[in-house]
Amino acid sequence: MFVEKITPRFSETDVLGHINNTVLPVWFEAARAPIFRFFTPDLNPHDWKLIIAKVEVSFVGELFYGHDVEVKTIVEHIGSSSFVICQEAYQQGKLCAIGKTVLVRYDFKAKTKKVLSNEEKSALSGHLVADQK
Repeated sequence: MFVEKITPRFSETDVLGHINNTVLPVWFEAARAPIFRFFTPDLNPHDWKLIIAKVEVSFVGELFYGHDVEVKTIVEHIGSSSFVICQEAYQQGKLCAIGKTVLVRYDFKAKTKKVLSNEEKSALSGHLVADQK
């Protein structure tokens, strides 16, 4: 499991005083950086090897400016060319949002998916947690 701390910015607050719903996918992406490094250690976008096939965010609580957010990231499933990341955002110890992202190993030159290597699967497996939401 990876755990990242996010400090909400004032500009991410909506007129109702909540963190805007469009912010969570951005925070979840930022918290996936350790996983991105399995594929592109220096995070060079010209050597990127992943695409997103699906993103889901479920809001289960309110998030506010002025309190840090903890994002927990696990690998939920590993397939032959794709894998599922599950993420949870907590503020003041309360679960506020759940995210699921399907990422696909991709060959940008051939414009096609590519089978995950044994090394990539092994790195992901170190963070695999079964029976998640």
